[in-house]
Order: sequence, then C-alpha cells, then structure tokens
Amino acid sequence: MKIEEITLFTNQIERQKQFYQNVMEFDLVFNSEEKITFKTGSSLLSFQYKKEVKQAHFAFNIPSNKIDEALIWLQKRVTILPDGEESISNFSSWNAKAVYFYDTDNNIVEFIARRDLNEESSTVFSSKSIISISEIGMVTTNISELYEAISSIKPIAVFDGNFNRFCALGNHEGLFILIDKTVKTWHPTGETAYTADFVIKGDYNFSFVDGAVQTA
Repeated sequence: MKIEEITLFTNQIERQKQFYQNVMEFDLVFNSEEKITFKTGSSLLSFQYKKEVKQAHFAFNIPSNKIDEALIWLQKRVTILPDGEESISNFSSWNAKAVYFYDTDNNIVEFIARRDLNEESSTVFSSKSIISISEIGMVTTNISELYEAISSIKPIAVFDGNFNRFCALGNHEGLFILIDKTVKTWHPTGETAYTADFVIKGDYNFSFVDGAVQTA
C-alpha cells in the first residue's frame, strides 16, 4: 500500500517548519502561510493550518539495516520516547524495530525498519535515507465500522490485530493503524489516543474528519 502524501493539521505552521526543516533536515518543497510540504523519500509530508488540532501518530519506513544508526542520528536532534528501559522497540511478530519521538505538535513520530521489506542501505543514515511514509494512526471507538469504510474504497487486508482493540490494515509498505481509544493508548508512551484529522493520497484517497472517512 503506497502512501504518496499525508496532510496533517497544525496551529503552529512556522514552528513545525523550523522543526522539520532545521532539526530533521527534511527537504521543504512547498511553503506558504497556510501549508508546508516536505519530501520524505517517495512520499510527501504536509502540514496545513487549522485552529483546533489533535495529536497524531505516523511513521516512516527506513532501510531494514539502519535502526541503530537512525537512533544515533535522532539522539542528536530529539528526545527519544523509550519503550520501558529500551530506546528501540522490538516488534518480533512484524520482524521490525522502531524508534519514537515527538515533533513540535507532540505528534508521535516513528522511524521503523522492517526486515521483510528487505531494503538495505550502505550509506550513512540521514533524512535522505527515509524510504516513505509507512503508517498513519486512525483513532476511533468502532474499528469494524472504520474498516468497512476503508475497504469500501478498495479491499484491504488485515495485517495484524482484530476489531476489538487494535487493527493494522495494509502491508509492510503502508499501514493504517486503527485503535479503539476506549481500550488502547499509544505505544510507547501510554498516552491517551485522540482522533486526529488527516488527508491521505496514494493507493487510498480520502479525508479522515472527526473520526469518519470522507471521499467526497
């Protein structure tokens, strides 16, 4: 599942621009007072101004062999969100490892190295190593209903989980992370999950507004 662009919402465009351009060293490819866009591998990450916003979660795929280098690179720039006593989360059932941190809006951002993608790199890790946006969180109180809305656009496989608490839809290339906020919090912080709006373009094209999928 390819994610070509994710647009999130922020009420502090300038601070997010400074963070992603100067701290994370992402390439800024569009810049206005209302919207900014960064090139992130084969995907675009955009932020659009909106007065009221909620904390989101999203992830980037990085080369399968670069999680340790990515951790060192990130530690020079941000505070790592630990998984217990560990800086790297080990998802053995996904054959993947991940590192988490906050951006300026306290969005939970993740770099994840998936062995099953089998995309290795021999170059030193940098922001240019990012392969693509690989995950977007969708917080709800009814996972089954949200699954039906997404699959009505185009059939999608359940990658992991179930409709009771947590369900990942898609594949290693791209995932919708559906969680029921009444029974699950965000990994690794244990924070309350809020329903954050976004717009996605790629193999699936829709807006997620107030917990509902909108295709018009």
